[in-house]
Amino acid sequence: MKKYLLILMALLVFVSGCSPAAPVAIPTQTVPPKAFTPTASSTPEPTSTSTITPTATPVPHPMSIVALRNTEYPGSEITIERELDKGINYRRYYAYYLSEGLKIYALLTIPNGEPPEGGFPAIVFNHGYIPPDVYRTTERYVHYVDEIAKAGYVVFRIDYRGHDQSEGDASGAYGSPGYQADVLNAVSSIKTLPEVNPEKIGMWGHSMGGYLTLRAMVVSNDIKAGVIWAGVVASYPDLLYNWRRTGAFTPSPSSTGRGWRGSWIEQYGTPEENPVFWDSVSATSYLSDLSGPLQLHHGTNDEDVPVAFSIRLAELARQAGKIADLYTYEGDNHNIATNFYPAMRTTIEFFDIYLK
Repeated sequence: MKKYLLILMALLVFVSGCSPAAPVAIPTQTVPPKAFTPTASSTPEPTSTSTITPTATPVPHPMSIVALRNTEYPGSEITIERELDKGINYRRYYAYYLSEGLKIYALLTIPNGEPPEGGFPAIVFNHGYIPPDVYRTTERYVHYVDEIAKAGYVVFRIDYRGHDQSEGDASGAYGSPGYQADVLNAVSSIKTLPEVNPEKIGMWGHSMGGYLTLRAMVVSNDIKAGVIWAGVVASYPDLLYNWRRTGAFTPSPSSTGRGWRGSWIEQYGTPEENPVFWDSVSATSYLSDLSGPLQLHHGTNDEDVPVAFSIRLAELARQAGKIADLYTYEGDNHNIATNFYPAMRTTIEFFDIYLK
């Protein structure tokens, strides 16, 4: 009997010990996730079961300054096709060089006499917009070239692609990198000329040629000094919103219809919506990288390009710690016709300081 009582008591203890306990409330706390910056030691190694999708590196727009810097511009030797009428103290030639496989023609002047030690200084000359179908190498900017050539400079006044006998498509400067490639290949080509000092290359540009000059000077370190007359030298947002031409302007292929304005806004948004893109294509975003001092000339009655563009560029370049001399001519026009000789004297004095 005692045995049965012991067994019964053991069963009761076993049953009471296995019954579920009342649930215990565990306090919870919401902790905001910490921002995590991976380091070399904290980045986990991929395991065999993980799938990693690589992030594509954005490709710079072809018109961006970064894209232009990442492109090679080897140029070529300059081939002289024929000699033209001589200048007062220099020889004139009809010549060509290669740019992206295209023959680009140019007017080349070389001073008479023996070159100085190291060679003559040289000016790559970028003309303004002229309808490509009426442009002729020997008929445009002749007086401008003559003044610089007489001062003892090799002058290389290039015809952009699609102009006169130059090969390729004249697609315009503001929405296509072709003309810019022609300018930068001209720099490389003129450096190969035996009479030229490759360390003393300057650049002169008028209107659209000023746009090409400014961009060349934030892309290449080979240009030691630049002079711009009535240049299209504003940021792209300014070109978009603040460029209203009222003079006798013949539209270029890139300024007709929608052109770069419409297509870029459609693809990238407005400057307010996508400032990074619009800054990337603007030379004014890179003025701390200017390859040399600038001299700017502009008539206050310019009906084709606002004088405000040159004024603003001078301000921005100086803020970036660069030399930017500005000359404005009261009441003068886009070609600075009334003050041509004073402006040209000032231009040559500037080149003499930095290239001779």
